[in-house]
Amino acid sequence: MALFLTGGLVKLGIWQIHRLAWKQDLIARVEQNIHAQAISAPDIAQWQKADQKAMEYRHITVAGHYLNNKEIAVGALTEKGSGYWIITPLQRDNGEIIFINRGFVSTAQKDPAQRKSGQIEGETRVTGLLRLTEPKGFFLRQNEPEKNIWYARDIEAFAKQMNIHNTPLYFIDADKAENRKDRPEGGLTVVKFANNHLSYAITWFLLAVMVLVMAVFLIRYELKDR
Repeated sequence: MALFLTGGLVKLGIWQIHRLAWKQDLIARVEQNIHAQAISAPDIAQWQKADQKAMEYRHITVAGHYLNNKEIAVGALTEKGSGYWIITPLQRDNGEIIFINRGFVSTAQKDPAQRKSGQIEGETRVTGLLRLTEPKGFFLRQNEPEKNIWYARDIEAFAKQMNIHNTPLYFIDADKAENRKDRPEGGLTVVKFANNHLSYAITWFLLAVMVLVMAVFLIRYELKDR
């Protein structure tokens, strides 16, 4: 039993070492993407061929016009407090549509009527971070499309809800633009990854050692008693 437990604990420790390497690679890649020069947003064909994980948090730029009548409010909890992310489809000249997280608004500004002058019309350009779609949502809060209640930024679900067919499955977190109360506040993307895998690995290895020490102590005690 001691050998079985030790083996299991050692495997958990090794798994955390692998997770540590993965997390360090992720942090390095994201840091590089964030500070790289912005590139043009990939279209559907380019996105399907791309290394999508490697593109996450890449600074990209896109031009088009907002479909303001199709915006979606997604529940958000930020450093500004609770409120909503305003997700608005932006149609490119080629007809494709990219969902833009324009930024955060308070609950009082959820209704577009409270920020009419911020509903940008005509051609505009957006720069921000490429984010992967969030189809799984959250453990305690799931999207309820039939009630137009959203907690996760699931691009496929958004497209289905708005009857949009020509969109790549990513969205853009818009950078912070001019500071105006009548517009969503961008630039609030939190780029921070917990990296406790080394401490977890050490914990598992120490537990494995403790099990072995206890087993040796028990065996010696039994042999002495006999």
